[in-house]
Amino acid sequence: MDIEQVDPALRTATQRLPVPDLSRPLTRTALRIATRLMPVPRTGSVAVRTVRADGMRLRIYWPRVRHSDAALLWIHGGGLLFGDARQDEALCARTARELGIVIVSANYRFAPEHPFPAAHEDVHAAWQWMLAHTAELRIAADRIAIGGESAGGGLAAGLVQRLHDEDGTQPCAQWLFAPMLDDRTAADASLDALDHWVWNNRANRVGWGAYLPGRSGTAQVPASAAPARRTDLTGLPPTYLAVGDIELFLQENTEYARRLAQAGVPVELDVVPGAPHGFENWARTSAPAQALLGRARAWLAGALG
Repeated sequence: MDIEQVDPALRTATQRLPVPDLSRPLTRTALRIATRLMPVPRTGSVAVRTVRADGMRLRIYWPRVRHSDAALLWIHGGGLLFGDARQDEALCARTARELGIVIVSANYRFAPEHPFPAAHEDVHAAWQWMLAHTAELRIAADRIAIGGESAGGGLAAGLVQRLHDEDGTQPCAQWLFAPMLDDRTAADASLDALDHWVWNNRANRVGWGAYLPGRSGTAQVPASAAPARRTDLTGLPPTYLAVGDIELFLQENTEYARRLAQAGVPVELDVVPGAPHGFENWARTSAPAQALLGRARAWLAGALG
């Protein structure tokens, strides 16, 4: 993809992020280690602690000034292959501080060592942990939103669907950034030629193929594994969905937003011109990222009441 299609404010940062060859085990291992050990920014007036629960690592952001008993369950990205809650430290800490809410950021198991439904089960367990600790966290069970970026956004959307079907306590909103929703995108080889910045369709195929070995792109994929495959979207909570207009997930994201709205779900679709995948994170100090995050946080504040 031509760098001229990228917003000028994002070009330098974009060119520093080549798409890694995730089919190589050593590359995946290196990325996993790097994200686990990466330095994190100072969080100022937000206390951060890590807890272990049933084998999971949860990173909790607790603002020193609470404005609300609402909360957010956040799920990090990484193509279902790598990542860590630490990579979203700045996003979670600032959101916790500005909205005055508790945020729980969940880690989960990775493919190919742990294929579907491992990651889905882990984020579901994180939700159950939050419900079991509402008194300790001083949060209201009916005022918890679920959000995530990229693969984490796809897991968030899948978790929202599962909770709807379980008919228990429901999230009050879903807050999604370029979610990885549809394995059928990876199966479309015509997208390979576009070679999208940051996350291209070859990497996408590795991610889905590892999580759904032998099934990705086929009729054998259950709707619970890929949220875009679900046919009935009625009854899901209000949704914010942000996506760049030059990234791989644009079509699957805009189609999911269209179908949510068609099903009667309140939807805010925020399409950012010239924005590559995940720019709100790796280029978070840029003007386009700051503007997007400002709009996103304003929406979330309204959804949380």
